[in-house]
Amino acid sequence: MGKIDKKPQTERIILGLDPGTSVMGYGLISVKGQKISLIQFGVIHLSKYSGHELKLKKIFDRVSSLIEEYHPDEVALEAPFYGKNVQSMLKLGRAQGVAMAAALSRGIPIAEYAPKKVKQSVTSNGNASKEQVANMLMSLLKFKEAPKLLDATDALAVAVCHHFQKGVTQTKSSKSWDAFITENPGRVK
Repeated sequence: MGKIDKKPQTERIILGLDPGTSVMGYGLISVKGQKISLIQFGVIHLSKYSGHELKLKKIFDRVSSLIEEYHPDEVALEAPFYGKNVQSMLKLGRAQGVAMAAALSRGIPIAEYAPKKVKQSVTSNGNASKEQVANMLMSLLKFKEAPKLLDATDALAVAVCHHFQKGVTQTKSSKSWDAFITENPGRVK
C-alpha cells in the first residue's frame, strides 16, 4: 500500500481592528483555503483610563499582546471615517496609528479598509447597520450570540473583509517601516 502525499493546508491568521478611543474592537479569524473560522473577538475598554496618552499606551500594549498570543500573518484595520469633530478625528487617527505601529514593529503587513467597503464586503450593502453586519458574521462564522458592544463584530468584519479582498486594499499597505519609507519618501523627514 503506497503512501498518499497530501499537501498540508496553509493557515493564515488575520487580526481585524476597529480603532476607537473609548472602546477598541478586535477580531481574529483563521483561513485555510476558503474556509474561515473564528478564533477570538472582543473589545478593549479604554474609557476607564484618564488621559489620551495612557489610552494610546494601552492600545499599543493590548494589540502587541494579541500579536504575541495569536501570531497573526496580517492585520487589517478600519480606516477612520471623516466626521465633523476634528479633535475626535485626530484622536481616532492616533489610536489607529498606535495599533498600526504595534503590527509594523513586528514586521506584520497591515491593510486599511473604509467602513463602507467592510460593510459591502460582508453584507453586500455598504450602508448596512452594525446589527446587520453582526448577524451576517454570526451566520458566516457560526457563533450564537452577538456581543453587547458591536465594536467587536465590526473588527471581525474588517478581518473577514480583508480575506474576501485577498489582501487587495483600497489604501496602501506596508510590510514594514522600511517598506513604508520606500513607498512614501515624501512623508518622512
